[in-house]
Amino acid sequence: MESVITKKGQVVVPVALRRKYGITTGARVAWIDTGSVIKLILLPKDPVGALRGCSEGEKLTQSLLKDRQEDKRLEE
Repeated sequence: MESVITKKGQVVVPVALRRKYGITTGARVAWIDTGSVIKLILLPKDPVGALRGCSEGEKLTQSLLKDRQEDKRLEE
C-alpha cells in the first residue's frame, strides 16, 4: 500500500489499515526513526490496560526471589 505526502506534510492511512487496526479520528500515533526506516506505531487509548497480562507465565516472583538470594550471597 502507498500513500502520498501532502504539501502540509500530512499522510493518509489507507482505509484497509484503518479498519484492520481500528484507527479512528483522534487516534494517536508515534513516529519511530531507526536511522534507516521510519515506523508508524498506533498508541493504545489506555497504555496501562494494553500492558495488562503481557508478562503472564514469566514466573516473575520466582525470578525476583532468585535474584535476591544471589544478591545476599554476593554481599557475604
